[in-house]
Amino acid sequence: MLVNRQLASHVPFDVALVGGGINGVGIARDLAGRGLRVLLCERHDLGAHTSSASTKLVHGGLRYLEHFEFALVRAALAERERLLRAAPHLVQPQRFVLPHPPQRGRPRWMVAAGLRLYDALARGSSLPHSVALTLHDDALAPHYRDAHAYYDARTDDARLVVSCAIDAAERGAVVLPRTACVAAARGRAQWRLTLRDAQREWRVDARVLVNACGPWAGRFAREVLGREQAAPLRLVRGSHLVVPRRQRGDDAYLLQAGDGRVLFAIPFEDDFTLLGTTEVDVGDDALDQGCSDAEVDYLCRELGRHLRDAPRPTDVVWRYAGVRPLHASRRGRAGAASRDFALELDTDGAPLLEVWGGKLTTFRLLAERAADRVCAALRVDAPRWTASAHLPGGDLERWIGPCAHADVALARFTAALQQRWRWLPPELARRYARAYGTRVERVLRDARLRPARSLADLGAEVRPGLYAAEVAHLRREEWARTMQDLLWRRSKLGLRGG
Repeated sequence: MLVNRQLASHVPFDVALVGGGINGVGIARDLAGRGLRVLLCERHDLGAHTSSASTKLVHGGLRYLEHFEFALVRAALAERERLLRAAPHLVQPQRFVLPHPPQRGRPRWMVAAGLRLYDALARGSSLPHSVALTLHDDALAPHYRDAHAYYDARTDDARLVVSCAIDAAERGAVVLPRTACVAAARGRAQWRLTLRDAQREWRVDARVLVNACGPWAGRFAREVLGREQAAPLRLVRGSHLVVPRRQRGDDAYLLQAGDGRVLFAIPFEDDFTLLGTTEVDVGDDALDQGCSDAEVDYLCRELGRHLRDAPRPTDVVWRYAGVRPLHASRRGRAGAASRDFALELDTDGAPLLEVWGGKLTTFRLLAERAADRVCAALRVDAPRWTASAHLPGGDLERWIGPCAHADVALARFTAALQQRWRWLPPELARRYARAYGTRVERVLRDARLRPARSLADLGAEVRPGLYAAEVAHLRREEWARTMQDLLWRRSKLGLRGG
């Protein structure tokens, strides 16, 4: 109803955003919360590409210290802490073990110094400081004897995108997945955009246009906006593999490939391990290419040097790839390219804001600064608000009271959920707690939207662990349309087949 009313009106939007990845939905959320009339369109599903194909980490970027990006690391660590508070159901602490190779690699004193600096830049963090370890871990190759451990955080990247989109929509934004912006005519005071979905084509007006297309930002600028200058982006494909669980415990490993690249082995979805990542430069004519067989072989070979149970290509349950739009401020290896972002505002006519680069961890900061630029262009005095706001479902204290640590808060919330709905199978209760937080009450409804009183009220089990009530919720409130949306982005139940 909200979408139909607003699209039918002749009142122009204040801001139209193109791109439904983490940056686009983050900016839409921020601007809607400042009281602006916002439209966001995305040609595919929300977060369908890079923003659901990351390493699933919210981190400061330990390796960026080697490139002296201290300001970026400090900002990212501050954002890590904000996200742990804003969405403790989606963002959880993750301990990383960094084993010391016996005869090569960085000296131990250098690793220890880097971790002390990382701790110092994370001042005020709720996460523990780094420590030295003697290894008693049979997941790592036997030549490893000691290590350091430090903390970052992991997230469900696709659900983080959807959570921001929900918040934007509930604050008044019109969110249109599967809707392409196919033309943009610029006037002195406003843009006229042509939008197209599967059924129709129509036009909307907006005072400001934001290009938040991520890796496609350069192509959109060239093909739709008619801008000739090259986009300041370096496009790098990162491929990942999911294999049956390698770790017995909950630690992740930060490892180094023979060519100097950083590799990860991260616990994933209880029963699996996420392996990554490659760094392959691509052109914007190759943005839809997936993880290649050569990248699978590379990751299996390099991680096999570090893990006792070496992964093989036949072990791979899922492979995926995402193209990172790195701001092209530094040449050399992709690993050295900056993960910072740039915002370029063009006011030669109706304002155009283009977003270059960025990373998952700092999306809120990017969105805040982008919203500041938009408000200044519109001469709107609207205060910042997202730094202390919860994402939908993140207000766990409403059920459990104040709690300073995200992992403890989630554990208490899960226990409270199981106490309230005793008939929920424990595995399902844990998944609902992590996916929906306090919005789980919206999922646990029967076909008539009444509170469910038994497992039977959730309807048919469409796939193992996926009930009709959840499917209806995801279609009704989270824009899900296809099985890919349901099984791989809104959940990861596709890993379990069925």
